[in-house]
Amino acid sequence: MEALRKQASKFKEQVAKQQQAVIKQFSTTGYERSDSIVIDEVELQRHQQLEKLYTSTRSVRDFQKDIVRAAEGLVSIGNKHIEVGTKFSEDCYRYGSENNASDEALRKAASLYGGALRNIEKEYEDFNRILSSQTIDPLRAMAMGGPLEDARGLAQRYSRMRHEAEILSTEIARRKARVREAPIAEHTTKLQQSEARMIEHKASMAVLGKEAAAALAAVESQQQRVTLQRLVGTAEAEKLFHLRLAAILDDVEAEVELSLFTLLFTLL
Repeated sequence: MEALRKQASKFKEQVAKQQQAVIKQFSTTGYERSDSIVIDEVELQRHQQLEKLYTSTRSVRDFQKDIVRAAEGLVSIGNKHIEVGTKFSEDCYRYGSENNASDEALRKAASLYGGALRNIEKEYEDFNRILSSQTIDPLRAMAMGGPLEDARGLAQRYSRMRHEAEILSTEIARRKARVREAPIAEHTTKLQQSEARMIEHKASMAVLGKEAAAALAAVESQQQRVTLQRLVGTAEAEKLFHLRLAAILDDVEAEVELSLFTLLFTLL
């Protein structure tokens, strides 16, 4: 009977080890959201803090990627506008350079508009450079940067240690029951060893949890500050861009209208 009990005990230990290996394998992709694992109140508060920080930094990172994609789309549209506008500017200049005295007013207006288009495309080029250097590059670097990945890696390690603590806790409960059933020296020694491992494990968790929380909090603060600055900078750059376009178009509109009035006057 005792031999069967020992064999069953060994089998349970093997199963527990296999469960631990599976948990390690499948809990490496993120921070595990589980409040059912309660080691103590202090640890639970740390876990909830890390879970909140992990979720927050992931959300900001995803938003940064959204901003980058949108800015890249604007750059792509700007490049297409530059391509079309440059071609149209050349067409206007070509018509304006034709030596035909009968349409002098139209040729002058075409040349003026061609020059305005050239200035407009230059503004698009400048705006694209601003988007790339002040929005796309810094936010992409932060979203894929080492500090974020390192901090999230610490949180993921802490999550795995929580699962390991759960396994240890189950093991301790099982050994306590065994000691109650048969309080022999072997069972007592194994219980003491498991409890010692738990004490050591909790101490390691406390150190890692503090480190992970500090790293994630620092990243979160930087993420929010830089992302807000880039949003404000992008809005200001786009506002100035459109104001400059409007000024160019206002000027050319006035000059072209003058050519039109001159033409109409000569036809009277």
